[in-house]
Amino acid sequence: MNLSGKVALVTGASRGIGRAIALEMAKSGANVAVNCLCADDDSHEMEKMLRATGRQVLVCCGDVADYKALESNVVEIVDAFGHLDIAVANAAYSAREPFCAAELTEFRRTLDVTMWGAFNLFRVAANQLIRQSSGGAILAVSSPHAFIAVPGAMAYNMAKAAVDQMARTAAVELAEHRIRVNILYPGWTDTPGERRFNNEEQIAAARQHLLWKRLARPEEIARAAVFLCDPTNDYISGSSLIVDGAQSLAHEWPTN
Repeated sequence: MNLSGKVALVTGASRGIGRAIALEMAKSGANVAVNCLCADDDSHEMEKMLRATGRQVLVCCGDVADYKALESNVVEIVDAFGHLDIAVANAAYSAREPFCAAELTEFRRTLDVTMWGAFNLFRVAANQLIRQSSGGAILAVSSPHAFIAVPGAMAYNMAKAAVDQMARTAAVELAEHRIRVNILYPGWTDTPGERRFNNEEQIAAARQHLLWKRLARPEEIARAAVFLCDPTNDYISGSSLIVDGAQSLAHEWPTN
């Protein structure tokens, strides 16, 4: 896969899947801009890892739920690199508890970041790509939660289902501009975010219910993301790629 000469923006890139995607984009030849909520130890570590690839790197801070913040990020990216070619809507937030008892501030925050954050990135990136008139690729990092009603995760399930339909609609609307839009479904992936909800013992027990008997690694998800954004794959648009070790086909699904 070759992204030489391309500029990629990845949201929610401080750690986990977002960090892995940013790194894989850089290793594939892209100059990389990353969006982080704020400057912290995770973002500093991520920046150091990206710079070690030898690619040009720009770290932008801002809440993806804030449309103006993402607009400013894109302006900063174009000022620094001259253009934008790839945008990955990865940032997400998840508060998990039964919806009848859910703390509504957390419930709405899940929707604001996971759904509206993806929309904001799609819109600002699409408008920039349209202005450039040279095509491009936009990727939504979704989840099997979009089509599996995982209990205790209603807000996240709702948000990811909305992201799917948003991305499909964008694929149709942006086709005339030769902007490709695709959806990536990571399975249960070993990330710091998941370890907020599960300790090592719980993960060890749950993985026995997974067909592959292990969680996905972030770099496995990242390689799939680069594949979908690679300009060589020009005819892949409006597609969905599941990277979950066939778990979404199984009769059991861990309620992680």
